[in-house]
Amino acid sequence: MAGPTTFQSGNNSSSHDEESGRRQYNPYQDLNIPYRTLYDLPTSPEFLFEEESRAQRRSWGENLTYYTGLGYLGGSVAGASVGFRRATIAAEPRDSFKIRTNRILNSCGQDGRRFGNRMGVIGLLFAGMESGMVELRGTDDWINTVVAGLGTGTAFRAAGGVRSAAVAGALGGLMAAGAVAGRQVMKRYVPI
Repeated sequence: MAGPTTFQSGNNSSSHDEESGRRQYNPYQDLNIPYRTLYDLPTSPEFLFEEESRAQRRSWGENLTYYTGLGYLGGSVAGASVGFRRATIAAEPRDSFKIRTNRILNSCGQDGRRFGNRMGVIGLLFAGMESGMVELRGTDDWINTVVAGLGTGTAFRAAGGVRSAAVAGALGGLMAAGAVAGRQVMKRYVPI
């Protein structure tokens, strides 16, 4: 039978454990696994090429994917909520639970798909125009975002006529300027 000093280790035991002759069991003690290097991950992004680490913005492909996906997701959620509201207002008192549920699901799906597709196209146009402006001007600043907003509104409503395109372009430019101003305010006053 092993004595109390057999299980003692100077590094892992506390003073109470040493007095009682016991130590904490560590199942990884004898294994030479570099678990600290596996789980202590770096907090900064890692890049494959040196040029990527110097760039302070997303590439055009990442920008395109981000804005299109964000627009589609936001539009789908907004459209589904509009469809839900419309279906609940149109419900009749004598409808069964199955009919109401079917009406709500159909309306949410139809409006969500319609709004999501529109917002996805707007995100696609905005990302393409913003990346094009960055390439054209050679700098990334707020002017590119505002001009991309103007161009996106104009291009999206161009089929509706000159007046409709001009109003949509002005609205798009104002929204982009508001987003830039909001981002600057968030950077300044909200600690992240």
